[in-house]
Amino acid sequence: MTMVKAHVFAHELVAGRYRLLEVFSRETNRLWWYAEDVAARQPRLVAQTALPEPADEDTARRVTARVVRTSETMRLLRPGRVATVVDAVVEAGVLWTVTEWIDGRPLGELLDREGPFAPVRAARVGLELLEVLEAAHDEGVTHGELSPGQVFVRDDGPVVVSGFGLAGATLVPRLTAPSYASPEQARDERIGPAADLWALGALLYTMVEGRPPFRDRGRPEATLRAVDRLPLRTPLRAGPLTRSVQGLLRKNAQERLTRPVVREALTRALSEDTGTHSPPASEPRPRGARTGVRRAGPVPSGPVLAVGTALAALTLAAAVLAATGALPGTESASSPPRAAVPAAPTDRHTGGDPAPTPTPTASASPALPAGYHRYSAPEGFSVALPDGWKRLATSRVTGLAYRVTLGRGGDAPTLAVTYSERVGPDPVAVWRDDVEPGLAELPGYRRVGPVRATTYQGREAADLEWLAGSGEARVHTFGRGFLLGGRRGFSLRFTTPDAAWDDAANRLALKTFLRTFRAPEDRPGR
Repeated sequence: MTMVKAHVFAHELVAGRYRLLEVFSRETNRLWWYAEDVAARQPRLVAQTALPEPADEDTARRVTARVVRTSETMRLLRPGRVATVVDAVVEAGVLWTVTEWIDGRPLGELLDREGPFAPVRAARVGLELLEVLEAAHDEGVTHGELSPGQVFVRDDGPVVVSGFGLAGATLVPRLTAPSYASPEQARDERIGPAADLWALGALLYTMVEGRPPFRDRGRPEATLRAVDRLPLRTPLRAGPLTRSVQGLLRKNAQERLTRPVVREALTRALSEDTGTHSPPASEPRPRGARTGVRRAGPVPSGPVLAVGTALAALTLAAAVLAATGALPGTESASSPPRAAVPAAPTDRHTGGDPAPTPTPTASASPALPAGYHRYSAPEGFSVALPDGWKRLATSRVTGLAYRVTLGRGGDAPTLAVTYSERVGPDPVAVWRDDVEPGLAELPGYRRVGPVRATTYQGREAADLEWLAGSGEARVHTFGRGFLLGGRRGFSLRFTTPDAAWDDAANRLALKTFLRTFRAPEDRPGR
């Protein structure tokens, strides 16, 4: 149950410099945002934690200093294994923790997308977590907030742990992830390293069973009471990890397994690998809002970036229109659209059926409006762009999906082109069931008209149009996702400031993009 609400609007700034783009993970009292540091022009991850009471200036200074100091201590002890906190501020009763971009996915999202891990894979992640916890405990640091939202799994490196220094910041023990609280935290007792070992056991349990050892009961106090009083549900899929999980989840902290015993058990589980693994991260099942996104090129600024190029995830990498405007079926990965045939909307929105237009042939090369040029991307697609437009950013999931954002930069309009090889068979369902629930988390989100089935260059497609943000930062986005066959698909997302949506230049741009986009096999001359 998410208690914290985003009382901010996408594209508005926190601390005068961090533009919030999209919520990608949530816990009971914490939201994680993709964000942009507009001063440094760098992507960031921002954790939004609601404080139980308004913090005076001294309290705010103490809380933020503790978070930054503890994070820096851990970063020096385990370089590359602990999220680097670059800033922490308290505004309007909310603690904002800003970290450097992490090239990985939250463990919770990975489990949602791929399902339970094989014991061997869980043991590997567990050993990596144990190494970080050992360094912390030897330095006298207790994490106290370890949960699937604080663990980022990378495709090509060990896990990264965030959240050091947050324990106690809310003055409510483990309110952010009560299902992973230790019994002593549930009783509001003083905690130490044993609480982290309990959390490690809870994470191992979740990885192999696909659910936490104590389910979220809707109210934090009810969940904490269950953690303290109810017996542990016997793990059924833990295999060689069963005794370790049960030993770590003993109610009495003094009876829990010690670090050396846990290390030996996890190492033994790895040595007993029978070759049965969960699907690798490069073969995700649909769901989730972020995969290990690799970023190339500068990060554009302005409101358009927020909804139109959210640094999110080409993840579900499939469905059809990305939740934040990328690939279909994921928050950033939407199914590959085939260039648009229907003309751009003639009303304020694209609510009605688009006017039919002839399906272009593979060799067709439509005449371009004055002031436009054809852009051919290295990825193989092409589209006519207004003069002065350029490639602004690229997000990529190797062998699975990519998103290319085009525009002039700043607050000007953008076009995001997303390709995925994990697209669902129904473009409308992708928008409605996979993408829109994520979009609904954007402050000020409102759909314009229905999700509309259509055809695009002779292929199945669907359109979704929406507004997000507020005031001068409110943006308007039109998205079209279409299928190429074989689970491949594209989506096109055109975003402008809402006030400029009806400008003649923007209407011409959208119409031209839809008319001239060519998927790789459709490019003129191919």
